[in-house]
Amino acid sequence: MNRFSQLTATALIALSSAASAAPAPHWVASWQASPQPVWGADFLFPPLVPATLQDQTFRQTARISLGGPRLRVRLSNAYGTQPLRIGAASVAAQAGATPQPLSFDGHPGVLIAPGQERLSDPLPLATKHRQALQVSVYVPGPVPLQTFHWDGRQTSWIAPGNQSLAQALSGASSTTARLFLAGLEVEAAASARSVVVIGDSITDGATASLDQDQRWTDHLAARLAPRGIAVVNAGISGGRLLRDGMGESVLARLQRDALDQPGVASVIVLIGINDISWPGTAFARNQARPTLAELQAGYRALAEQARRRGVRVVGVTLTPFAGALPGTPLDDYYHPDKDSLRQQLNAWLRTDSPFDAVIDLDAALRDPADPSRMAAAYDSGDHLHPGDAGNRAMAEAVDLEVLLGRKGSDP
Repeated sequence: MNRFSQLTATALIALSSAASAAPAPHWVASWQASPQPVWGADFLFPPLVPATLQDQTFRQTARISLGGPRLRVRLSNAYGTQPLRIGAASVAAQAGATPQPLSFDGHPGVLIAPGQERLSDPLPLATKHRQALQVSVYVPGPVPLQTFHWDGRQTSWIAPGNQSLAQALSGASSTTARLFLAGLEVEAAASARSVVVIGDSITDGATASLDQDQRWTDHLAARLAPRGIAVVNAGISGGRLLRDGMGESVLARLQRDALDQPGVASVIVLIGINDISWPGTAFARNQARPTLAELQAGYRALAEQARRRGVRVVGVTLTPFAGALPGTPLDDYYHPDKDSLRQQLNAWLRTDSPFDAVIDLDAALRDPADPSRMAAAYDSGDHLHPGDAGNRAMAEAVDLEVLLGRKGSDP
C-alpha cells in the first residue's frame, strides 16, 4: 500500500470511529392531547362528539414543538371497554398536502385493546419546529366513542367513508374535541428533550383563540424550540390534583401523561384551583373542600413520583380568580374562603415547596390594585382563564434557566 492509500485508509477509519462515537438520535414527545373518558349527556357540558362512529374519518390538526426526519403517531383506547379497530391512518405535512399513510407493524390498520395505546411505525416525513400537521384516522366501526380530549381549541372534522388519504374532505362536519390521537413523537438529536406541562383548563387553553395556538404552552414552546426542547401540553379542562374531574386526577395520570413521555426532562405542575373551587358548585355540590394539608400532601406525592424517575419537577402558584365564571351555572365557583385557601397554598409554594423550582404565575397575572383578581389586560373576560395576552405573559414569566435546572432554583 502506497503512502496516499495509507493516509486515505487512516482518514476513513478516523471518520468511521467519530461517526460511531456520535450520540444517536432518539425519540422525543413533541405534542400531546391527554385522553379523557367520554361523559354522558347528563353532564354539565356537552361531549361535542357523537356516541358512535361507523365508516368515518376523523381529521385533526396538531402543531408539534420540535421537528425531525421521522415521526411516530400514538393512538389511544385508554377508556374503551372493547377493542378499537383502526382501518387506516395518515399524516399530512400541512393542510391541503397529500397525506402519507401510516403503518402499524407493517399493516395499514391496527386493533387496540381496551385500556391500551399503540404507536405507529416510524414515518419518514421530515418536519420543522412548530409545524402544524394533519392526522387522519379512519374507523370502519361501529365504534362507541369512550376516549377523547374534550377541549382541543382546534377545529377537527368528521367525514363519511375512508378519506384518510384525501387532500380535502368532502361531506364533513366539525367539532372542537379530539379523538384517537394522543401523541406525536419525533426523532431528534441526542440532546433534545421534552418539558411536559400538566394541569387543568388554564393549561388546556380553555379561552385561547380557536385554531390560533395561543395556549400558554404554545408560547412557551416557541421560546424553547430553538434550544432543542419540546413543550408537551398535558392539560385537561376540569382537571384536579386529588380527585378525578373531567378526567383522571393528576396524581393518577402523572405517570402516563408526563413521566412515561419519551425524552421528558422536566414537568411543570399547574393544578389545584378546581380542587379548591369545585366543592359546593354544580360540579361537586356535596363534596368537602380539601384542607391545605391535603393539598400539600398531594403536591409532595407528585414531586416524589417525578424524582423516582429522575425527572425535574417545577411547581406553579395558582392564579387569581375573584369573580370567576359570572352568569354561568358555576357562578359560585369563587368565594373569599376559597381564595384564602389559594393564597395559603401559594405562600407555602413560595417558601416551603417540595418542587425543584417554583414559577410564580400568580404574581405575573394579578391586578396590583386587587391581588385576588386577574389584571384586566390578561383576563379572557371570565375572570378565571387568561386570554391570549395573559397566556403570552405566563410563558414569558418562565425563567428558562431555572426551568431547565441550569442556575440556582430556590423558590
